[in-house]
Amino acid sequence: MFCPFCNAQDTKVIDSRLVSEGSQVRRRRLCNECNERFTTFELAELIMPRLIKSDGSREPFNEEKLLVGINIALEKRPVSIEAVENAVNKLKSTLRATGEREVPTKMVGELVMDLLKGLDKIAYIRFASVYRAFEDVKEFGEEIAKLDTANK
Repeated sequence: MFCPFCNAQDTKVIDSRLVSEGSQVRRRRLCNECNERFTTFELAELIMPRLIKSDGSREPFNEEKLLVGINIALEKRPVSIEAVENAVNKLKSTLRATGEREVPTKMVGELVMDLLKGLDKIAYIRFASVYRAFEDVKEFGEEIAKLDTANK
C-alpha cells in the first residue's frame, strides 16, 4: 500500500478491525518512511450479475442508480442511512446468491419493493406507483389495501 502522504511503498498494518457487519476490514497503517498514520478499508470484490432490461438490452449492475431510486422513494421519510445501506447490502447478496450471470431488471424491481415494504410503507407505495405505472387513484387504493391485508 502506498503512503498517501509521501508515496512510499513500505507501510505496515498496526491495527485491523471488522466493520459494516463483517463485510469490510478497517486497517490502521503506518508509513515506515514518514511515520504518518492512515486508515484503509478493504472489502471483497464480488461480481454482481448483469441486468437484462425489458427491451432485451443488458447493462452492468449500477448501485448508484439503485440508491437514487430508493432515496427518491424515501425522501423526507424517517429511515436512517444505515437501514438503507443494510437493506441494499442484503439486496445485493440476494442477487449474488442467485448464482446467475444475468438477472432481469423486473426481479431487481420486485426485490426493491420488498426492501421498501420492510423499511417504510409510504416509500413502498411511492416506488410501486412509479415502477408499476399506476394509471389512477384506484390502483393506489388497491395497493394500499394489499398492504393492510398483509399486516393483519
